[in-house]
Amino acid sequence: MADDAYRTVDGRATAAFEVRGSEFLGHVAPVERVDAAEAFVDEVRAEYDDATHNVPAYRVRADPFREYSSDDGEPSGSAGKPALNVLQGEDLENVAVVVTRYYGGTNLGVGGLVSAYGRAVKDAVEAAGVVERRPHETVVITVDYDDSGTVRSTLESAGVAFDAAYEADVRFEATVPVADAADLRDRIRSATSGRARIE
Repeated sequence: MADDAYRTVDGRATAAFEVRGSEFLGHVAPVERVDAAEAFVDEVRAEYDDATHNVPAYRVRADPFREYSSDDGEPSGSAGKPALNVLQGEDLENVAVVVTRYYGGTNLGVGGLVSAYGRAVKDAVEAAGVVERRPHETVVITVDYDDSGTVRSTLESAGVAFDAAYEADVRFEATVPVADAADLRDRIRSATSGRARIE
């Protein structure tokens, strides 16, 4: 699973609407790790700390895979689960959402809440846009100046993004799809007759 392509949101977005006086704001963000998902949830809670509820949900590709949701004081199963269900239904990973609710004085009932929390996530995901991503890792290659041209042309022909720092020796930092990293390491070793130091 680690090197499979996955669906996530293209960026952060917020979508808002009103249901019988209650205001709902769906916030969504792409995240790489569980701690980033929790940081996003905390950030939204801090920004909207005057709201009646801030309902979080996230799905993160970790080892093991992590899913989380909370009703944040709404009736059990009426808020967090519907929010998470949208993420599952859209097959989104590495994504965190928070639905902020300002209570408008009219009870919506469990069915109304399920519908509103689900819609808030759907609208936010739609506003952000869905993209397909492949997990990447950073490969660090250190070589003497003599081998730097060879390494640069190998990285360019592989079509990977990289930065180069020319100091006492030359250090390349390449961002490579996980699935291609081992092959790239082999190509660099072969091109430099094993002289490259690869992390």
